Amino acid sequence: MSVALIFKNKDVHAWHQMLKAKLPDDEIEIYPDIRDKNDVDFIVCWRPAQGIFREFPNLKAVQSVGASVDHILNTQDISKGIQIARIVDQKLSNDMWEYVLTAILSNLKNSNFYGKQQQCRTWHPIEYRASKDILVSVLGMGEIGSYVAQHLSHFGFSVKGWSQSPKNITGVADYCGTKDLAACLEGADFLVNLLPLTKSTRDILNKKNLQNLPKHAVLINVGRGEHLIDNDLIELLDSSFLSGAVLDVFREEPLPQEHPFWTHPKITITPHIASLTDIDNATDQIAENYKLLKNNKVLNNTIILEKAY
Repeated sequence: MSVALIFKNKDVHAWHQMLKAKLPDDEIEIYPDIRDKNDVDFIVCWRPAQGIFREFPNLKAVQSVGASVDHILNTQDISKGIQIARIVDQKLSNDMWEYVLTAILSNLKNSNFYGKQQQCRTWHPIEYRASKDILVSVLGMGEIGSYVAQHLSHFGFSVKGWSQSPKNITGVADYCGTKDLAACLEGADFLVNLLPLTKSTRDILNKKNLQNLPKHAVLINVGRGEHLIDNDLIELLDSSFLSGAVLDVFREEPLPQEHPFWTHPKITITPHIASLTDIDNATDQIAENYKLLKNNKVLNNTIILEKAY
């Protein structure tokens, strides 16, 4: 039995060092330097290359080092007997809530506008808005989405939440299923996307759906870049249907230098930093899951393969 670390766009060596400290008696190797792929029964990964799991014939479990698993499911053929687990951490939820709140308040209080004015040495006050007058719709009411929606409600915003199945969250109006999507978007000043990436949610932020928002709404995408049709967003911004967008995730990361998002005056870009995994906490969960696997037990925080979350 052994563990293989397969990482893209993350520093694998920090994870390897911490896991070795927590699993001192176990073999933990960094791909592609694997002594014997037949021994690997547990893969810890972030954005593994297409089809790479086929190299490990005795694989029993896959552990994402983040809260999402779409980077696994969309690139691999997963047998039903393989357990797939993710990281669940309240710090991730709180960090995401703070990011979303910052994005909303920056817009309400015109921070970006004044930043541009300062560069031009222009003094031109404009009216701001208050949280009590704002409706926020949140797409995706999983662990993180529910936390964000409830905290937005506590802060004084009116909040709607949409997901595939009914939820019962205090202070959040519940919408579920395809039939309720348009109603959830209706009237929202801000649309926050926190959906998992599945076949049914890919491209969900398209022109047709976004036009259910009122004019001058703002999109905040902290889900996945594949949720958004880039050209549809640019069209809606250029026509002044939407007033702005805050984007932390993209179809290709890092965002290519030639991408039009970089220079669009109504788009704010951050480099996928809305909510970052705490390595110490995450490796505690990963070490515990490997111990469970060695004892033939069900891992913590596994997903339902058919639902993809």
